Amino acid sequence: MLRFYIDELLKKKNKTRYWLSKETGISYPAIKKIADNETVSISIENLQKLCDALECDLNNLLRK
Repeated sequence: MLRFYIDELLKKKNKTRYWLSKETGISYPAIKKIADNETVSISIENLQKLCDALECDLNNLLRK
């Protein structure tokens, strides 16, 4: 099962989920669900927004 590692990436950048929401245009409740690994689907567009904002690639954002 793939898991999101958003909080680890945010911590390295000294940023918050709220910042990520504002930076990506993704709603805070959606960011919370993604970061808590409670989402069942995510669009490729949102994956790209997250990677751009966190300056990472999918290998850093998602892992087994």
